Amino acid sequence: MLGDAWLWAAVEWSPSAYADFYASDGFDTPTTVALLVVALLKAELLWLILRAPAPGPLDPREKALRRLLYLAVAYTLVLWYPIALLPYVVDAAFRLALWTAIYILYLLVIRWRSPMLRATAGATFAVVLAGTAGELLDGLDLLELGSDDIVGLGLVLGGVAATILTVVGQQRDGRWSRGTLAAGWLSVGFYALVIPLNVLIESTSSDIPAMPVMINAVGLVSIVWIAATARELPAEGSPANLPPARRRVIRVAVTAVAVLPVIALIPPEQTPRLTYTGWSTDCYDRPRFGDLKPAERDAAFLCRARSTQSGIPPMFPDSLTDQEILAYGRALCRTRDRDQQKAILTRAGSARPAWGADLWDLVYVCPEIVGATHPELLRSTKESEAANTAYIAEENAKCRDPWPRTKGVVQATANYFLFVDGDPGYLVHDPEDEAADEAAEQAMGKLYDDRTLIEVGGSAVLIGHVEDVVDLCLTVKAFRTAPPQRTAGWDQVDEVPIVSRSGRLTVPEMGEGEVGAGAPMPNLAIAGKGRYRLRVYVRVADAGEEHLVVVFPGASRKRLQLKP
Repeated sequence: MLGDAWLWAAVEWSPSAYADFYASDGFDTPTTVALLVVALLKAELLWLILRAPAPGPLDPREKALRRLLYLAVAYTLVLWYPIALLPYVVDAAFRLALWTAIYILYLLVIRWRSPMLRATAGATFAVVLAGTAGELLDGLDLLELGSDDIVGLGLVLGGVAATILTVVGQQRDGRWSRGTLAAGWLSVGFYALVIPLNVLIESTSSDIPAMPVMINAVGLVSIVWIAATARELPAEGSPANLPPARRRVIRVAVTAVAVLPVIALIPPEQTPRLTYTGWSTDCYDRPRFGDLKPAERDAAFLCRARSTQSGIPPMFPDSLTDQEILAYGRALCRTRDRDQQKAILTRAGSARPAWGADLWDLVYVCPEIVGATHPELLRSTKESEAANTAYIAEENAKCRDPWPRTKGVVQATANYFLFVDGDPGYLVHDPEDEAADEAAEQAMGKLYDDRTLIEVGGSAVLIGHVEDVVDLCLTVKAFRTAPPQRTAGWDQVDEVPIVSRSGRLTVPEMGEGEVGAGAPMPNLAIAGKGRYRLRVYVRVADAGEEHLVVVFPGASRKRLQLKP
């Protein structure tokens, strides 16, 4: 009922920010169920951990060991988080000092009843401590004992061996109950499963599968064993148990010490929730509104609101919570002009208030408002592609062949789409020429320098447009010989040379871009490699600008103005 962040903090005993890291889109059903089951399991294990210590006399060594073991329990449950906020070497040094003292006291306090067993345990403890010391030295850039994978594997195997020997020593000692010994053997089994299960987890694609949650809970059995080891340290013949009232006070105090730090990890409501930041990988994709489920649209807006792609400052600062940004976004939807948007963005602390907000961003938080005037922004990718295909077909249908009775060997008629902000024109070129880009740039430069309609760059001819248009009707035809000039009815007719080095001459098609012909264009170099003549007819009528491009073989390199 309180949300994924509270569920995570209550069950995993870690900050809710970890939940955002592992499952930015929210928990799936298996993970939610696993967390609820784990909550019951961890509650039972926590009760075993927090049981009051058994009363009885302890010598100084046993008292020190009990305190250190409880410190190890506290570290695993809650202290790991504040220590993790410090440099890594601090954590490594703390663990090395703690377990060095615990292992030494294990050798002194446990009645091993075998010098060989005690020596073997000491050697195993030394191997484990050497691995921890290696982590510390590596963090200090002093010495690297081996690769991280090798050192990690050595620590796991050494930990398994150390646990086995310690449980055997406890069994020979006789002070510890069967339950404590069982917890020790169960912790050995847990270590044995860590390596294969981690490999399985890393091979899955889910952000936070249910399996790691269960592993984290089962891993508490080793903490149960450590706590039970500390609790049952008193020797035989201990005095009677403490009064019930005093035991209840101790349990409440221990529970408060363990649980209150966990509660403190849960941020207050006013703390910024950064579901998405400008660097979130999911924000690099820009799904269309119609492709998203209703529950995903707010996150899509948060992506855009905090995006810093291409060095552009974000619409809102990260100091604002998700809820505040969504509220500001819906307020922007209700504005009437850029000035009102600027006022809202300024109040929100935006780094770009003068830019306002774009409708294709706001549609995710107020589709009912944006969609009323721009229904195309509500479409899915499939719907947009279908609408675009229909639009191109409609525009192509408006164009007619100006020479319907003069058939070329190959020909095509289509609408040629130009950039909305202005485009110098379109190319007739050899796309497979190694110098195709250089030829196109050469033709482009001449067009701007000479301010003419047509310019030639070897295997590329750049044809400009007369009117300030975003599209024009284009017909291309290829002939084996020069057709009649037939300049009547045209505003301008020019003829220029062009060469095909690969045996191809064509006009760029629209494809996935914003410019190009709206239909497939044929290969106009019908005679293969060689020189051709290219004649361009241009006229402007009420229906728009119309071009006819005629190509035929010809060796002449002259430029002709058949109708200036």
